[in-house]
Amino acid sequence: MTSTGRTGRGYALRGAAAAAAVVALAAVTAGCKEQPASGASAAPSAPRGGDSSTDDAKPGGGSPSPSASAPAKASPQPGASRTTAPPAPTADPQGKVLMASGSEGKQVRELQARLRQIGHFNRTPTGYYGTVTVAAVQSFQGKRGLSRTGRTDTVTWQRLLGMTHAPTAAELNPPTTRPVAKPDKRCLTGRVLCISKNSRTLSWMIDGKVVSSMDVRFGSQYTPTREGTFSVYWKSRHHVSTIYHTAMPYAMFFSGGQAVHYSSDFAARGYSGASHGCVNVRDEGKIAALFAAVRKGDKVVVYQ
Repeated sequence: MTSTGRTGRGYALRGAAAAAAVVALAAVTAGCKEQPASGASAAPSAPRGGDSSTDDAKPGGGSPSPSASAPAKASPQPGASRTTAPPAPTADPQGKVLMASGSEGKQVRELQARLRQIGHFNRTPTGYYGTVTVAAVQSFQGKRGLSRTGRTDTVTWQRLLGMTHAPTAAELNPPTTRPVAKPDKRCLTGRVLCISKNSRTLSWMIDGKVVSSMDVRFGSQYTPTREGTFSVYWKSRHHVSTIYHTAMPYAMFFSGGQAVHYSSDFAARGYSGASHGCVNVRDEGKIAALFAAVRKGDKVVVYQ
C-alpha cells in the first residue's frame, strides 16, 4: 500500500472515531436534567388543556396548583353545588310572650282561672306564674299541637280565650281550694284568725262568721308551727326575715318569729315545700285584704 493510501485510511479512521464521539456526547447531554435539591425525581408537569373537573387551578389560569396543606378555595364550576349561607333567624311562630315564669297580676289570675275551666290547673288562682302554672300551660300547649314552652304567648292566649269563658268573680277568687274545717270553739267570739292544721285553711272570722278563707302551709317537722291561742303583736307590710333573708310580705306576727304572711314559694310549689314555722298564704290578693283588715291585738288560734 502506498503512503498516500495509508494516509487516506488514517484520515478515514480518525473521522469515524470523531463522528462516534460526537454521537456519544449528544446522547449523554440529552439525558442530563437538573435534579431537585432533595434528590427526588421532579414531578411531571401538568398536561395542558387537562380535564377541568379535576383541575384545581382556576380555568384559564397559569398558576400552579396550591399545596395540600393550604388548599385554596376554587371558583365554583357551572353545575357544581354551592354552599348556601344559613337562613336568617325567623320570628317565634307562636308570637310575642305575654306572661312567663315569675309574672304576677290580674292577667295571670285570669290565665289560671281559664286553665282551670278546662282541667289544666287544679287549684285556686293565685296571680303568680310559678312552676305549677308553667306545667299547666305546657299541658294546654301540648294538647293543642303548640310548642310546649310553658310561656303564654299571643297564640297560646288567643287559643285559650277561644275555648273558655270570662272567669266569674268566684272563679277568680274562690274561697279556698280546700274545704274549710269546722271552727274551733275559741274562734266563735271576737275577731279571730282561725287556723286549722288538718284542713290547711285559715278563716278570718268576726263574731263567729267567716269573712274570708284561704289555703295555708305550715312548718316542717323540724320547724313546726306552734299551736295554741295567741294575738297579733306586730304587722310588717314589707318584712324580710333577719334569719333566712327571705321576703315575708304582709307579715302578721303572733308568736315570736312566727307570722302569717304571703309566700311566693307556696304560690309556685304548693305543698311540696314547707315554712320555717310561719303560716304561709299563697293567694296574694287575699292576704293583702286580710292584712288591711286585721288589727294589732286580734286573736290567732292555731289548732289541729
